[in-house]
Amino acid sequence: MQKTIAFFDFDGTITTKDTMLELIKFCKGKRAFYSGMMLLSPSLIALKLGLISAQSAKEKMLTHFFGGTSVNDFNEKCKAFSTSELPKLIRPAALKKIQEHLSEGHQVVVVSASAENWVSDWCHENDIQSIATRLQIINDAITGKIEGANCNGIEKVNRIKQQYDLSQYQTIYCYGDTKGDKPMLSLATFAHYKPFQNLL
Repeated sequence: MQKTIAFFDFDGTITTKDTMLELIKFCKGKRAFYSGMMLLSPSLIALKLGLISAQSAKEKMLTHFFGGTSVNDFNEKCKAFSTSELPKLIRPAALKKIQEHLSEGHQVVVVSASAENWVSDWCHENDIQSIATRLQIINDAITGKIEGANCNGIEKVNRIKQQYDLSQYQTIYCYGDTKGDKPMLSLATFAHYKPFQNLL
């Protein structure tokens, strides 16, 4: 029996916006979001200049907005965000493609640099699997640090290979929209770069 699997990036590929930024607005409000981003602007500039890594910049942002938050409270907010806000951010063409894969009996996996705390609920609701960044938890609280490596670039490939024996699949589809997806796209029989941006 031939097996097929499809790997989808999440932010920008399935969604129209960066979901971490939208989560912060949802949890903290726009005023706190923009004032926080002003305070974080030196780190964001350093990221643009290549002086710090994306993981470091993400950790600074997560620490500022969520450091010390009870993991139970954080997960409840992520669940509420997944239920009320994420559906508004999903590209219809991307969801249609996911549903086409599922209807053909293909495995579908979201592989995201966003945290599993808000990605996994949406994936579960749509009967798809997920691989995402893990957040560090100490004393039942979010620290703002990432557990291990940010799930982006080559780490997407590493995490995929940890969970799936790709030699068992005759066909591999990959969908992505940034250079951080390029290593994952290199795994594909059929690679699709920015496939849904100009579609309804």
